[in-house]
Amino acid sequence: MYLGIDLGTSGVKALLIDDRQEVVGSASGHLDVSRPQPGWSEQKPSDWIRATEEAIAGLKAKHGSQFAAIKGIGLSGQMHGATLLDGSDEVLRPCILWNDTRSHAEAAKLDADPRFREISGNIVFPGFTAPKIDWVRNNEPEIFERLRKVLLPKDYLRLWLTGEHISEMSDSAGTSWLDVGARKWSAELLEATHLDESQMPSLVEGTEPAGTLRADLAARWGLSGKVVVAGGAGDNAASACGMGTVRSGQAFVSLGTSGVLFAANAAYRPNPQSAVHTFCHALPRAWHQMGVILSATDSLNWLSSITGKSAADLTIHLGEGLRKPTGVIFLPYLSGERTPHNDAVIRGSFTGLGHESDAAALTQAVLEGVAFAFRDSLNALTAAGTMLTRVTAVGGGSRSRYWLKAIATALGLPVDIPEDGDFGAAFGAARLGLIAAEGADPHKALTQPTTAETIEPVADLTAAYEDAYRRYRALYPAIRRTM
Repeated sequence: MYLGIDLGTSGVKALLIDDRQEVVGSASGHLDVSRPQPGWSEQKPSDWIRATEEAIAGLKAKHGSQFAAIKGIGLSGQMHGATLLDGSDEVLRPCILWNDTRSHAEAAKLDADPRFREISGNIVFPGFTAPKIDWVRNNEPEIFERLRKVLLPKDYLRLWLTGEHISEMSDSAGTSWLDVGARKWSAELLEATHLDESQMPSLVEGTEPAGTLRADLAARWGLSGKVVVAGGAGDNAASACGMGTVRSGQAFVSLGTSGVLFAANAAYRPNPQSAVHTFCHALPRAWHQMGVILSATDSLNWLSSITGKSAADLTIHLGEGLRKPTGVIFLPYLSGERTPHNDAVIRGSFTGLGHESDAAALTQAVLEGVAFAFRDSLNALTAAGTMLTRVTAVGGGSRSRYWLKAIATALGLPVDIPEDGDFGAAFGAARLGLIAAEGADPHKALTQPTTAETIEPVADLTAAYEDAYRRYRALYPAIRRTM
């Protein structure tokens, strides 16, 4: 048996698979986000452990005998979080999360140093780890002086599980300290933020062993023998491992809280000016590129909260057939935007509203706005040299066929829907646990699920969607000038 642990923003999921990679069961533990000031987003690392214990207890209660046979554990986690530890591994302050934008000034300053884009292959985004540490140095100097180790969220869980300070390439690529092409920490970039390599965890590939489960935890969980903990992956790379998106040209579109257009690459091809993320994959000698939008299903959830109708109720009233855009345009920049604008200040908007603009029109505009944001990401990927011919849909929002039709038509690409099953980050983490424990061939283990259905672009609406997308693109600079 092999366990995947996915540390998300809203919860921890534990998923158990057998040696045939069939899911035995899963359980979860809840997490809350603290927002003490506008633009801030934090969690206590102790809550991650509490939620993991909850998930493990739930899994053991339902699948005790299978759980006792675990031989490998893989980790996945929300990326970019800054977990600060002192010399005794005590947490110095709450973790600053991926969607925290307080360090936008520090990010801009670091990004103006050409070494960061040249070595890391990426823009220094406000959500990345390095500018957060620079913010702490500028605003909490007493904390910075005591800082001895910086860990990403899932790697703090690894410290608890194994006692080791270890990370892996895919997650570390999102810190702005990794030489992504060489797959190692950059002493030059660390020095630019007043740090050195002694304050970083050691690095392994995601498929490699990265410690073993502590004896006291193994005994408490009823496990015997050596339990290997894999390097694991950041959440998007772990989802790619779950989906088998590991070969060049394979891609998925993720409709979660945030949105991701993810493409696997066999070579390192950075193009930071496009605002595309170019990161290491969880496999050796592999990379990936991502266009990232910050508010995907979060946009629909926001509309749900102000209308008092559930997201499902809002979308069901649109029916099955894709509608022609109405002229109402929604910019989904509720928390700023990454690809293609790298703008922490911009905010969302509706334009083109009239007396006839009812809840259905607003819902349609929200779905279209997110679809057009994915089109921006596709254009950015193309500019970075990655050409896609189709994508696979994952995430909670992919349950809406209407939304997938809008995305297919906006992208001009077929969208594949996998067969029923759990192929997300926790499943990918469990697969990495299997590979590390058994020494399995990653390319043989990380297969793709069967496609249950393919949604093609709606040809009759292609021209109307192109026209609406042009109007969508024109709105960002106009709105930005007013802020």
